[in-house]
Amino acid sequence: MKEVIGLLIILSCFLIGSCSSPEKQDQPNIILIMSDDVGYSDIGCYGGEIRTPNLDGLAANGLRYTQFYNTSRCCPTRAALLTGLHQHQAGIGHMMNDRGNDGYRGDLNEHCLTIAQVMKSAGYKNYMSGKWHVTKYKPSWEDPPRNNWPMQRGFDRFFGTIQGAGSFYDPYSLTSGNTLITPGEGFYYTDAISDTAVKFIREHDSHEPFFMYVAYTAAHWPMHALPEDIAKYKGMYDIGWDSIRSSRYARMIEMGLIKPEWEMSPAYPEDSEWEKVDMKEWHARCMEVYAAMLDNMDQGIGRIIKELESQGKLGNTIIFYLQDNGACAETYGFGRTYIPPEGEVVLHPMAAGELQTEMVPKYTRDGWPVKVGHGVVPGPADTFIGYAMEWANASNTTFRMFKHWSHEGGIATPLIVHWPAGIKARGEFRDQPSQLVDIMATCADLGGAAYPEEFKGNNIYPMAGVSLAPSFKNNPLDKEFLYWEHEGNRAIRKGKWKLVSRACRWPHDHEEHDMLPLRFWELYDLEADRTENYNLASQYPDMVRELAAEWQAWAEGANAVPKPPQKPSKPEWAKDLSDCD
Repeated sequence: MKEVIGLLIILSCFLIGSCSSPEKQDQPNIILIMSDDVGYSDIGCYGGEIRTPNLDGLAANGLRYTQFYNTSRCCPTRAALLTGLHQHQAGIGHMMNDRGNDGYRGDLNEHCLTIAQVMKSAGYKNYMSGKWHVTKYKPSWEDPPRNNWPMQRGFDRFFGTIQGAGSFYDPYSLTSGNTLITPGEGFYYTDAISDTAVKFIREHDSHEPFFMYVAYTAAHWPMHALPEDIAKYKGMYDIGWDSIRSSRYARMIEMGLIKPEWEMSPAYPEDSEWEKVDMKEWHARCMEVYAAMLDNMDQGIGRIIKELESQGKLGNTIIFYLQDNGACAETYGFGRTYIPPEGEVVLHPMAAGELQTEMVPKYTRDGWPVKVGHGVVPGPADTFIGYAMEWANASNTTFRMFKHWSHEGGIATPLIVHWPAGIKARGEFRDQPSQLVDIMATCADLGGAAYPEEFKGNNIYPMAGVSLAPSFKNNPLDKEFLYWEHEGNRAIRKGKWKLVSRACRWPHDHEEHDMLPLRFWELYDLEADRTENYNLASQYPDMVRELAAEWQAWAEGANAVPKPPQKPSKPEWAKDLSDCD
């Protein structure tokens, strides 16, 4: 019933044209919503069976982008999204560790600005609720450096986590403003992110425009969800990942999201048919919890929409929704099993006010040991696992590979744009290739903000993106190339052509600044084969040379030349990916 009400609220607004007469047509409010470790086809309006009526309502009354891209990993994506630069230019080419050159310092540098800092120049108030993950943080620091925390990077109010992952019931690095805090009774992080966003809107001075960044951690492992949300999906996934993947593929074709001539990519890993798998009931329960996490997030987005509508602000608020990378195949917690025997449980309750200092807690706040491994049914606070690679494959229907890689399954994301006062089109697709760096340019453009060449004595890199505003009217964007690099995985796109390579194909005698040998690249025609089933590199060697040289020039100019290990190999969790040999 909640889902139906949420959808009716959105639809009813547009039956009368818009929910309000915007106070400042030339300065819209802007809300940027991001989810975490979610596959391209998970949400309903991109082909999924998961119930996301509020996102579906935004899409039905706005635009859906079919060829929008992220960076394939959480913190590099956040760096690119927040700064409008390629992540290496902002200093976060990998994770939050210093890997020895300026593109990989693991901290936002002083040659970039966040969207909040830029929008402040146009009179915007800036709020953030959720995951930050663009600076170093160690729980052992009694007084951690805060120079790169949200409040020091342009936000007026902040609630969320500084680090990237943790329990949804007791998050690691939970912060309000600049103060580390503990969760209260009945705390669930996804609800807290949503409710804080609603609070910020409710308490905002309506005479000023606002920018708000809502960064969910759903559905990043651990799979924690509330019982009432899990119950909605009881039995839904008993049919298995093969059937779910096939049904999503059919829906995506019917919706027009993908072309029927694009063949479904091969299943990963090989020989993963549902009929052959052991522990079917447990695997199905894992996916039920994953779905429940996204269901809860969508409910929270519905509460944000309702608050905007109640204040008459929905009409002139731009809402973006996107995802930080493709589905996650890391199978977190599968590698070992810890289930304490009955009668041997020793409780270790935390003291009131004691901060959580573990990304993976050994005990819940009330003292129960945290269980991991095969057979542990996720959902409650005393569990900490992800879901199977096969479910990640279904989440990414119908693209190849996963989070970490630069194939479409790693970098393709939904993008929903909803703005009744500024976008006349309703329920249409936009196919213009575009990526994260374009969000900063769009916000500055539509908000009338000035992007400076210098800030506090530091030179600022020019924006790497272009405004998406022309695409609102379905006009082309002034973008010739799109670029990617992460963990040695790399890609470049020009028009219909995409050149891509995997780190596990890096030759062992290769120097890091040398151009990658052409034989290690794959070439795809994305108009004919966006599922990347047919490598055309041998048929079009001149195109491979042209794009490889262009990628190398970009990488050297953007501090993105990869720094692979001496003997690159697949991650431990990817050993079964024979396609990566």
